Amino acid sequence: MESEYIKNLIKLMAKVPGLGPRSARRSVLNLIKNPKKLMIPLAKSLIEVSENIQLCTICGNIDSDSICGICKDDERDKSTICVVEDISDLWALERSNNYKGCYHILGGVLSAIDGINPEDLRIQELLDNIKINNIKEVILATSATLAGQTTCFYITDLLEDKDITISKLAQGIPMGGELDYLDDGTIGAALDSRKILSGTK
Repeated sequence: MESEYIKNLIKLMAKVPGLGPRSARRSVLNLIKNPKKLMIPLAKSLIEVSENIQLCTICGNIDSDSICGICKDDERDKSTICVVEDISDLWALERSNNYKGCYHILGGVLSAIDGINPEDLRIQELLDNIKINNIKEVILATSATLAGQTTCFYITDLLEDKDITISKLAQGIPMGGELDYLDDGTIGAALDSRKILSGTK
């Protein structure tokens, strides 16, 4: 039988997305077998990340600074914002190397079933950012799920009277698909052929 220390570690590992109890048990066993190469460096890295990583005050990305590297980058198109659900979606878009604007992370999607309302997301921050920074285009890159599309339409309604172009990712994103699971080419094609929802550019 495992000790209480190991049981506790397995329980914590099992909470990581993608790891169930069995996968967590195998991972923990592998760590224990390689304390110097895996366990100790992993523990140190986890502590370093927890102490040094913070949310960007502008877009909601994570970085070691209060303003992330993307928002600081002067070569980025500051007049364009790509709205995504989560940080993993931002990473997916960055991997495609097709997008050179800025981002806004909502922190989820609207969901009546899960009780997630507009005030639970970073929608007001998006509206403030658009107003303050003279944004010309908002690309809605929410997933092609029902909740993602509901969120897309909700934000489109809020921005309809603004003098900006509203577009969304087009071909390449399958219905029910999520950005983090798509290959770089598919994401690139979707960005290049985005569809205008409102406004002119």
